[in-house]
Amino acid sequence: MPGVVEGFIPHRKEDAEKYTKLRWWAGLTLGDILDKAADVYPDHEALVDTSSRLTYSQFRKTANRLAIGMMQLGIKPQERVLVQLPNWNEFAYAYFALQKIGAITIPLIDRYRQYEINHLLKLTGATSWIVPERFRKTDYLPVIENVLRENRQLRHVILVRGKTTDNYPRLEALIDDAELAEDQLHLLAERRPDPTQVAHMGPTGGTTGLPKVVARTHNDLICNVEYAALAWELGHHDICLLAGPIAHDLTFTKGLCGTIFTYGKSVLLDSTEPQAICQAIERERVTAVVWVPTLARRLAHFDRLKDYDLRSLKKMHCGGGASTPDLIKEVMEKVGCHYFNAYGGTEGQSTMTRIADDVEITHHTVGRPTCPYDTYKVVDSQGNALPPDTAGELLVKGPGVFSGYYRAPEENEKVIDQEGFFRTGDVAKIDASGNITLTGRIKEMINRGGESISATEIERLIMDHPDVEMAAVVPMPDPVMGERVCAYIQSKAGVTLTFEGIISFLKDQGASVLQLPERTEFIDSMPLTKSEKIDKRTLIEDITKKLA
Repeated sequence: MPGVVEGFIPHRKEDAEKYTKLRWWAGLTLGDILDKAADVYPDHEALVDTSSRLTYSQFRKTANRLAIGMMQLGIKPQERVLVQLPNWNEFAYAYFALQKIGAITIPLIDRYRQYEINHLLKLTGATSWIVPERFRKTDYLPVIENVLRENRQLRHVILVRGKTTDNYPRLEALIDDAELAEDQLHLLAERRPDPTQVAHMGPTGGTTGLPKVVARTHNDLICNVEYAALAWELGHHDICLLAGPIAHDLTFTKGLCGTIFTYGKSVLLDSTEPQAICQAIERERVTAVVWVPTLARRLAHFDRLKDYDLRSLKKMHCGGGASTPDLIKEVMEKVGCHYFNAYGGTEGQSTMTRIADDVEITHHTVGRPTCPYDTYKVVDSQGNALPPDTAGELLVKGPGVFSGYYRAPEENEKVIDQEGFFRTGDVAKIDASGNITLTGRIKEMINRGGESISATEIERLIMDHPDVEMAAVVPMPDPVMGERVCAYIQSKAGVTLTFEGIISFLKDQGASVLQLPERTEFIDSMPLTKSEKIDKRTLIEDITKKLA
């Protein structure tokens, strides 16, 4: 394989040959995907944010100019570049400009600060960083100065929408100063990477510590994007709203890349407020939304929902967290669009319900694998494959899945088995039709005196309560049992819940003794991670302090 990056674990030779021979890998680069869209639909709107609108032709020209500017700046093939931008159009053409010159992009959530940034710079050896000068109330200049003191290898800090300093190159100047002359375009064409090379290093969005890095090649990332887009029937007439963080894998792969792959229009919104979301849907005639269940619930519960014309919205793709039956029903009734219940990860696992699925499948499963050539199986603790409808750990492998974490040999030893399957850590069962039901998370299993209790299952039972807005179940330390069950509950507005009331409700639902929380904490708002998932780490720390 040309240009293998040290620390990257490539796909096994026999697997790569199979995926190539059977054309499961298209042999395209991410830059090719943009070029293809611009060739087919040059005048079709591609990107819209609150400050600019670009057709596919304009998108390609802007990305090409920026790519030439970055070459002239000295960014070399396979150098790592952090791209830390809000949901602005600049994210899209910065990302694809880097792909065109063969650099490796590392998308960062805009709320990452020195702690995570320093960690990722040291882990990846990145030499450049694209970052705003300011976003909302955050002045990034002090953050930049702090990071530069810790990372001497960082050669370039490129400011976006910068106005107050000349200390760093500006993205806008790199674009304006570059010329699309024939000789420059020839040099740019020569920088086209091999599709087997690493294109993207995605930080995991976990809640248990510093992010790991998932290295993706052009081949496996595009495969993942293509089949996910087909699964929820994206097309060139679709207008897709991207309100979750653009650097989050869900928004990036299923939203931005999926929309470009199918020649649609992406509407980038740098706000998750329901009013701003409704205004964007109404203004742009949005047909599709991709985000996490937290944001879906926020929209469904917006008290001014009926003030806006949302009739254009036809479908909603929700992943990155559990979608409860009541949420799915609320969205379909109140918002009036189809709900795609999905599951996935930065590593490439990707499943989704389909538009023709019945209510039972949509409400209680995360559907089938989006890529028909990926293999999903459930195994017991000894690694033995389990029959249909039997819960065990979910393993996945295929042309749309990564092959190992970057520079993490000890972790890879744990999560990649001898056949190349990725151990997701999720507990699931697969029915005879291939639909997957998630029943828990191995790392979130609570060990109460030797009994393994699924936090996810208890959360689902609690969420069936009509007055519960959000619920999270975590282990609390106990000197006798090791761990006991604690439930954090956010009630709906104007409602007061009690421990006794929750226990009574669970008993009425037929919950076992093991599924009854031994303590409840009622909170006004649930803490969320930077990718809008419930922050269980914070909750565990909170209950540990309270018990101490």
